[in-house]
Amino acid sequence: MTPNENTIIKFYNAFANANASQMCECYHENAQFIDPAFGILKGNEVCQMWKMLIEKSNGNIQIEFSDVKADDYLGSARWIATYKFSKTNRNVVNSVQAHFHFKDGLIIKHTDDFDIWKWAQQAFGFKGLLLGWTGYMQKKIQQQARFSLKMYIEKNTTS
Repeated sequence: MTPNENTIIKFYNAFANANASQMCECYHENAQFIDPAFGILKGNEVCQMWKMLIEKSNGNIQIEFSDVKADDYLGSARWIATYKFSKTNRNVVNSVQAHFHFKDGLIIKHTDDFDIWKWAQQAFGFKGLLLGWTGYMQKKIQQQARFSLKMYIEKNTTS
């Protein structure tokens, strides 16, 4: 097993145990994260996003991961998150393909790919089914996710 595979495993084990601090240990200080819900996050935003998601789940998130692969520079994994979407209290099972770039033994770039339309259908029901495929709805999802993160960061840096 390569050192970077161990980093990916540490990351997802920490996620499965709702340990955002340990997840953050796996990231380079200049890390970048990209996914369909948040868009592009950089630096401290990345760790704050994981902390926020774990807190919002109230410990009710199940993480499974597999197919961990990595060499000295690139890595990948599949993971599935099962949880209740906090805004609608609807069950979501999100299947994600993750891609990683490494620098100095840490994750410098993390990209999560998933079907935002399928996610929207689960999170929003009929509204997500009808509109989740549209650029308008996807932009709204991203704006709300970014706003939630901004509010979370402000609340946790001023208190």
